[in-house]
Amino acid sequence: MAAILKDIEAQALELSPKVRGSLIHRLILSLEGPAEEAPAEIAKAWDTEIARRIADLEAGRSQCIPADEVFAEIDAIIRNTMSEVPLRARGPERVY
Repeated sequence: MAAILKDIEAQALELSPKVRGSLIHRLILSLEGPAEEAPAEIAKAWDTEIARRIADLEAGRSQCIPADEVFAEIDAIIRNTMSEVPLRARGPERVY
């Protein structure tokens, strides 16, 4: 099994970034399985959630956080997580 996975990985790495992204997307979707709700039910659930969030903001139960602060926090989390991953497991060095 490990040899097969290595072969698949080697072949996948030969694909263009765009095709690899498409493959990754399809593989992730295959893990999720079929949607349990119909699209109309999902849209209705999102409408309800959006209305709840707006009501929470207007009532002062929650607050907005500027996007640049959110992205800075995400970047810090990624950097901290990546520093804990052994170099061999990281693959090519990336700048975050």
